[in-house]
Amino acid sequence: MPKSASFYALYERRHELGNGERIDQALHAIEEANGTKLKDAGKSVFQDISFNTDRLGEEKQKNTILRQLLEDFAGEDLNLKPSRVGTLDVIGNAYEYLIKNFAASGGQKAGEFYTPPEVSDLIAELLDPQPGDTICDPACGSGSLLMKCGRKIVSGHDSRNYALFGQEAIGSTWSLAKMNMFLHGEDNHKIEWGDTIRNPKLLDKNGDLMLFDIVTANPPFSLDKWGHDEAENDKFGRFRRGVPPKTKGDYAFISHMIETLKPGTGRMGVVVPHGVLFRGSSEGKIRQKLIDENLLDAVIGLPEKLFYGTGIPAAILIFKK
Repeated sequence: MPKSASFYALYERRHELGNGERIDQALHAIEEANGTKLKDAGKSVFQDISFNTDRLGEEKQKNTILRQLLEDFAGEDLNLKPSRVGTLDVIGNAYEYLIKNFAASGGQKAGEFYTPPEVSDLIAELLDPQPGDTICDPACGSGSLLMKCGRKIVSGHDSRNYALFGQEAIGSTWSLAKMNMFLHGEDNHKIEWGDTIRNPKLLDKNGDLMLFDIVTANPPFSLDKWGHDEAENDKFGRFRRGVPPKTKGDYAFISHMIETLKPGTGRMGVVVPHGVLFRGSSEGKIRQKLIDENLLDAVIGLPEKLFYGTGIPAAILIFKK
């Protein structure tokens, strides 16, 4: 943390003009000092955030609002130093609370970045992550499902010997995931920004798909325009069992996830709409091949109205390789 970017450096100058500009400069300095923890491929976590925006009013009004905000955070009630709160992860828990509440009021878009904790808990329990595991979510949203699997190792084995990997297509949601990891002290992670189906970023040194012990995701339900045309000539061979229909990308994510499982140790849990279980045509053929290969281990039905943004019932599919 650069000294000039600390909260108290900003607080000391709160009566001067330019609070918004100084806060923006502090965020930029924090990004630069923390390298890949807060940046990736030219995009930064705070790229879409500005405290110097006209939305806060004209310069004088904006400066007053930000001065009052700094003074509020300087109060004893918001003193979050370890000497006061001990080992309690107040900041990380508060961030997670805000994500959950934004999801609850976010309507249709909420499902893009948040998996309900009840579902995350169940998936983590079923996949039984172990010390030394590599864990991947190719549609990671805010990273809640990934971190749940990591915490399962911490609570069950008192170990942080694991690595988290993820990819997220939406830039603002990628920022949520990166910040979530940062605030929870998940240093051993790699979260990429990009379209997992059209342009998978988690590759090994030979340019092939990385393989993981655990792959889990709550991808967008029945995603339209997921990349059907590109899939027909997929250089990674992910769609050798068949290409899913243009308007439903569920099996595109399933196919990708299966191809990134390590042989022998690979376990996979994916949340899907019920249609994945019975739709015919190309999806039916893919489903039959997965069963014939003895990859499908369990199907767990979930009740309706469990996920933000949709009332339809869903299921968890468990695969083992």
